[in-house]
Amino acid sequence: MYKLVFFVPESHLNVVKAAVFKVGAGRIGNYEQCCWQVLGRGQFRPLAGATPFIGTQDQLEVLPEYRVEMVCADELISAAVSALRSAHPYEEPAFDVLRLVDVEVR
Repeated sequence: MYKLVFFVPESHLNVVKAAVFKVGAGRIGNYEQCCWQVLGRGQFRPLAGATPFIGTQDQLEVLPEYRVEMVCADELISAAVSALRSAHPYEEPAFDVLRLVDVEVR
Protein backbone atom coordinates (compact mmCIF):
# COMPACT_ATOMS: atom_id res chain seq x y z
CA MET A 1 0.00 0.00 0.00
CA TYR A 2 1.14 3.54 -0.74
CA LYS A 3 0.12 7.00 0.36
CA LEU A 4 -0.17 9.53 -2.44
CA VAL A 5 0.20 13.16 -1.39
CA PHE A 6 -0.20 16.02 -3.85
CA PHE A 7 -0.56 19.79 -3.92
CA VAL A 8 -3.10 21.47 -6.18
CA PRO A 9 -4.73 24.90 -6.59
CA GLU A 10 -8.39 25.09 -5.55
CA SER A 11 -9.47 25.60 -9.17
CA HIS A 12 -8.40 22.01 -9.98
CA LEU A 13 -8.91 20.30 -6.62
CA ASN A 14 -11.99 18.28 -7.59
CA VAL A 15 -10.77 17.52 -11.12
CA VAL A 16 -7.49 16.02 -9.90
CA LYS A 17 -9.15 14.09 -7.06
CA ALA A 18 -11.73 12.67 -9.48
CA ALA A 19 -8.97 11.52 -11.85
CA VAL A 20 -7.04 9.60 -9.19
CA PHE A 21 -10.23 8.21 -7.63
CA LYS A 22 -11.31 6.96 -11.07
CA VAL A 23 -8.28 4.65 -11.28
CA GLY A 24 -8.96 3.26 -7.79
CA ALA A 25 -6.89 5.37 -5.40
CA GLY A 26 -8.54 6.33 -2.11
CA ARG A 27 -10.10 2.94 -1.31
CA ILE A 28 -10.10 1.73 2.29
CA GLY A 29 -12.02 -1.48 2.93
CA ASN A 30 -15.64 -0.95 1.86
CA TYR A 31 -15.15 2.79 1.31
CA GLU A 32 -14.00 4.67 -1.75
CA GLN A 33 -12.98 8.26 -2.58
CA CYS A 34 -11.35 8.55 0.86
CA CYS A 35 -8.87 11.38 1.31
CA TRP A 36 -7.74 14.07 3.69
CA GLN A 37 -7.12 17.61 2.53
CA VAL A 38 -6.04 20.89 4.03
CA LEU A 39 -5.60 24.38 2.59
CA GLY A 40 -2.14 25.91 2.83
CA ARG A 41 0.19 28.21 0.91
CA GLY A 42 2.58 27.03 -1.76
CA GLN A 43 5.35 28.93 -3.45
CA PHE A 44 7.49 28.63 -6.55
CA ARG A 45 9.48 30.76 -8.98
CA PRO A 46 9.25 29.81 -12.66
CA LEU A 47 12.67 29.73 -14.32
CA ALA A 48 13.66 30.37 -17.92
CA GLY A 49 11.94 27.88 -20.21
CA ALA A 50 9.00 27.32 -17.86
CA THR A 51 5.43 27.78 -19.04
CA PRO A 52 3.62 28.29 -15.74
CA PHE A 53 -0.13 27.82 -15.34
CA ILE A 54 0.01 30.55 -12.66
CA GLY A 55 2.74 33.15 -12.20
CA THR A 56 5.39 34.91 -14.22
CA GLN A 57 8.88 33.79 -15.16
CA ASP A 58 11.56 34.81 -12.63
CA GLN A 59 9.00 36.09 -10.09
CA LEU A 60 8.20 34.34 -6.81
CA GLU A 61 4.58 33.22 -6.67
CA VAL A 62 2.83 32.46 -3.36
CA LEU A 63 -0.72 31.14 -3.57
CA PRO A 64 -3.32 29.03 -1.78
CA GLU A 65 -3.04 25.33 -2.58
CA TYR A 66 -4.56 22.17 -1.15
CA ARG A 67 -2.52 19.28 0.21
CA VAL A 68 -4.43 16.07 -0.51
CA GLU A 69 -3.53 12.66 0.93
CA MET A 70 -4.96 9.24 0.08
CA VAL A 71 -3.98 5.60 0.15
CA CYS A 72 -3.44 3.60 -3.01
CA ALA A 73 -2.98 -0.13 -3.61
CA ASP A 74 0.38 -1.28 -4.96
CA GLU A 75 -1.01 -2.35 -8.33
CA LEU A 76 -2.73 1.04 -8.86
CA ILE A 77 -0.02 3.53 -7.88
CA SER A 78 1.46 3.94 -11.39
CA ALA A 79 -1.98 4.60 -12.87
CA ALA A 80 -2.79 7.01 -10.02
CA VAL A 81 0.39 9.04 -10.61
CA SER A 82 -0.29 9.08 -14.35
CA ALA A 83 -3.86 10.29 -13.75
CA LEU A 84 -2.58 12.96 -11.34
CA ARG A 85 -0.09 14.26 -13.90
CA SER A 86 -2.69 14.27 -16.69
CA ALA A 87 -5.36 16.13 -14.69
CA HIS A 88 -3.10 18.60 -12.86
CA PRO A 89 -2.78 22.08 -14.37
CA TYR A 90 0.88 22.57 -13.40
CA GLU A 91 3.71 21.75 -15.76
CA GLU A 92 5.54 20.08 -12.84
CA PRO A 93 3.03 19.05 -10.14
CA ALA A 94 4.44 18.50 -6.67
CA PHE A 95 3.57 15.11 -5.19
CA ASP A 96 4.96 12.40 -2.89
CA VAL A 97 4.55 8.64 -3.07
CA LEU A 98 5.20 7.03 0.31
CA ARG A 99 5.45 3.27 0.91
CA LEU A 100 3.30 2.21 3.88
CA VAL A 101 4.18 -0.71 6.14
CA ASP A 102 1.91 -3.03 8.08
CA VAL A 103 2.26 -2.74 11.84
CA GLU A 104 1.39 -5.73 13.95
CA VAL A 105 -0.87 -4.81 16.84
CA ARG A 106 -0.58 -6.97 19.94
